[in-house]
Order: sequence, then C-alpha cells, then structure tokens
Amino acid sequence: MIFEVNPKESTIEKAAPLFDGWQETLIWSCLQGVMGKIYVDSPESPASAMALLGDFCFFAGRPNRELVLYGPEQGKKDFLIMAFRDDCWQELIRDCYGEKAKETVRYAIKKEQDIFDREKLETVVSGLPEGYTLKMMNEELFWQCRESNWCRDLVSQYDNYTMYHEIGLGAVILKDGEPVSGASSYSSYIGGIEIEIDTREDHRRKGLAYICGAKLILECLKRGWYPSWDAQNKWSVALAEKLGYHFDHEYRAFEVTSQPRIFPIPH
Repeated sequence: MIFEVNPKESTIEKAAPLFDGWQETLIWSCLQGVMGKIYVDSPESPASAMALLGDFCFFAGRPNRELVLYGPEQGKKDFLIMAFRDDCWQELIRDCYGEKAKETVRYAIKKEQDIFDREKLETVVSGLPEGYTLKMMNEELFWQCRESNWCRDLVSQYDNYTMYHEIGLGAVILKDGEPVSGASSYSSYIGGIEIEIDTREDHRRKGLAYICGAKLILECLKRGWYPSWDAQNKWSVALAEKLGYHFDHEYRAFEVTSQPRIFPIPH
C-alpha cells in the first residue's frame, strides 16, 4: 500500500532523511507542507518515498513499483517528469512505462546566496522595449494567465489568487493589455520560490524573458526570498547564467506521458 504523509505528523520526520542532500525546492515544498504531497510505502518505517508537486515527482529510498505507478494516477496526470538519484529507479520506471517514458537530461543550477548584481539587474529591467509594459502579477493577471495555455504554469500550482498573493510572486510583460512574457513562482517553499519563465512564441527573441527574470529576482531579494532555478534545457541554463546564476550539474529524468503534451514544460 501507499500512504500519503501529513506534514504535521511524525511520519514526515521519518520520510525526510530519504531525501537528505537533494537540493530541489519542490521537495522542500512538500516536506514543509507548503504545497505538494509526500507518499511513502510505510507510515511507521518508510523505505521508499515520492515527493509529488505539479508536473514533477521525485523518488527516494528503495525502488518501489507501486510508488512509481501511483504518481500519475494520484496526480491525475497525463504528463509527469520523474526524477531520481538511484539508477535502480531508472530501470523500474522504464519497466513500468516502456515507450511512454522518455529519458531526458535536465540541468541543476547552484543555489548561492548574495551572488546577484542588483545594479545590473536594474539596468536589464530598464531596457524594456518600446510598446511593452512590465507589471507585477496581480489578481487580474493571475486569472488571465490561468486561462491561457502558454502561460498557465506561471500560476497553475496555486489554488487561487489569495494563496498566490501570500506565498507566490511574479512579473509579467504585456503588449496591448495581453500577457506576452512572464517570470513567476512555479512553486513556493519557506524562504523562496522556484522560478517558471516563458514567453509567447510570437514575442520571443526580444529579451523579454531576461527582463522578467531580472525583475522577479529583484523583487525576491527585497522580500528576503531565494529565487531558485532549475533548467529544462541549455537555453534556460544560458539565461540563468546571464542573470547571475552558476551551472551545477546535469541530471537524468523521465518524461512520462500517456497523451501528447499540451502545456509548456517548466523552464
């Protein structure tokens, strides 16, 4: 059987060591009870665990087939990114999903405090092209983003604007009143956010993502929050480095799908 962990119960303290040393803020969000869920194979003495938040799940401990099959079912997902540290999980995911599991490489970015050049970021923000408007995410923009496929992931993990206003943060560039680029919190944890960034296809290659990212980082710094970044591809790594981050390492994951992907993958 698989058990959902209540963050307020002692089981969370027993499951947490399975994720020790894993520098993923989505896992921290789940362990802290901010958002997402932790699932284990035993509430008394868990040997296997899964952190599930949005389109991501992270496996830790002893490989467990039931847990691997449980993720998409519990999350009601047609698409899920499965990450792991032990190669045994890799073989199990392949065995469970076959051709539906596409192996991919993602890029971890170092989590370093006090590395951002505020003056440089302010200069970036001031370079907004003529005809565009930069705004912080408000309630009207929140619901606009929720209703649009290309930018839904900027706010999709928050139940409503009240939740987003309390623990989320975002910057949006508009053209003729419509969002065309944004950097926002994909998820939140105590002390920071995980950044989601995207630009509508017809407004790309104009530096808009760079400007949104710079603005979001500056606003995080004002609040004492850390703006964590995890990259889907090398373009995302390059953008992160322009903003002041440093590349850490590559890691493998699986994109598990039963239907074609509709929404953009974070980063």
